[in-house]
Amino acid sequence: MAKKYDLVIIGGGPGGYTAALRASALGMTVALVEQERLGGTCLNRGCIPTKALLYASSTFAALQTCDHMGVSTDFISFDFAKMQEYKKQSVDRYLNGVRDMCREYGIVGYRGKGKLRRGRTVEVAGENGKEFLEAGAVILAAGAKPRIPAIPGVEGAGVMTSDDLLSSRTWNYDRLTIIGGGVIGVEFATIFNNLCSKVTILETGDRLLAPMDREVCDHLERELERKGITVHCGVQVTSIEGDGTVCRVRRGEEEFEVRSGRILLAAGREPVTDGLLGEDVSLEMENGHPKVDGDFRTSEPGVYAIGDLVSDVRLAHVAAAQATYTVEKIAGRRPHICLDVVPGGMFLSLPVVPSCIYTSPEIASVGLTEEAARQRKLPVVCGRYDMRKNGKCIIAREESGFIRLVFEAHTMTIVGAQIMCARATDMIGEMATAIVNGMTAAQLSMAMRAHPTYGEGIGAAIEDAMRERRD
Repeated sequence: MAKKYDLVIIGGGPGGYTAALRASALGMTVALVEQERLGGTCLNRGCIPTKALLYASSTFAALQTCDHMGVSTDFISFDFAKMQEYKKQSVDRYLNGVRDMCREYGIVGYRGKGKLRRGRTVEVAGENGKEFLEAGAVILAAGAKPRIPAIPGVEGAGVMTSDDLLSSRTWNYDRLTIIGGGVIGVEFATIFNNLCSKVTILETGDRLLAPMDREVCDHLERELERKGITVHCGVQVTSIEGDGTVCRVRRGEEEFEVRSGRILLAAGREPVTDGLLGEDVSLEMENGHPKVDGDFRTSEPGVYAIGDLVSDVRLAHVAAAQATYTVEKIAGRRPHICLDVVPGGMFLSLPVVPSCIYTSPEIASVGLTEEAARQRKLPVVCGRYDMRKNGKCIIAREESGFIRLVFEAHTMTIVGAQIMCARATDMIGEMATAIVNGMTAAQLSMAMRAHPTYGEGIGAAIEDAMRERRD
């Protein structure tokens, strides 16, 4: 006999477990189905482990360049296996916290492969055979997996995905080639450059991090090359040879090869749909994933899909926000979280999802860039501040970067922010809050910002925009 729940969720990543916690807090009975470990990609093979390695590698890199502060050491080395153990400990601590919350909220967990069947029934295939769960509503949050590009030789022993690399405990990365110059590619380039690897990035587009502000992309490329990373944009990898150690590359009519010990595939991710839908379910699909409307409803009544499974922006906090929004809709409540916003008088929907990239310096962006605003025919005024003038940056010798704030020209309402400096990922929250609440430059300028801090740069960029407006 099928067990009955108000809500059944397939997928235990940030979208899935956030939906479960919120639904339980609203009084629903909840079942959470996960085939592997709770936490999904973010916790086990993405955000948390990657940032742990970034922190460890940046500590090693900082110790090599601290003589100017009067700090010196006779010998500096790293143990890659111990770094991976440190990463594992960080993941386990975070995971235990999520498990404790799920237990506290009374969420029933099922370990196995979840499959949607007709009538909002979920089949769970696990160690104890098959179980069936009946739900008032179902949320599909199955996530995404690394995309494997169709390159001859991609199956070579030396070719790895980010999942493979994060589980590796032996060092064989003196020379690393990364195929893909998106977020995953540049973050791994930063990690292994910190560990003294000779890193080469091969990107098909004309710049790294293509969706970002062009000045950010250009600045990042210069900074990576200054640190010894080789960047080739506008190229195509035609084949991989030498059992995964040689990339044959074409740029226009030019052809060349890049040799390395390992090749990392960082060509993006794609939705996990294998085995997700039973043959008795006819869910409408779009570009390889379930089609959803603005409230994340699929074509099947009472079935929703969120997170990396359906979103073009594959970020943990996006999945979590969509989860909260969807559960509150299911519960008949007005969602308390904004996924986009229309400032008064603009008749224009602004994205409010912060994008964070953990390179050195960090990059964070929210809302519209100047280029995107002008494409939408929105007149804007921009304020800019060069972080080389910032006291905290001078002290920390982290003087590369800038802050740009984008304001609607008539009302001076903030519509976008791009920050490239140390702690940018911590600072972007203030800007997201300002955009969601339709704040103006005058309102933002009222708040004092402590000295010396990186955040002082925000105040200086606001002043620059106000001067531009007066002029």
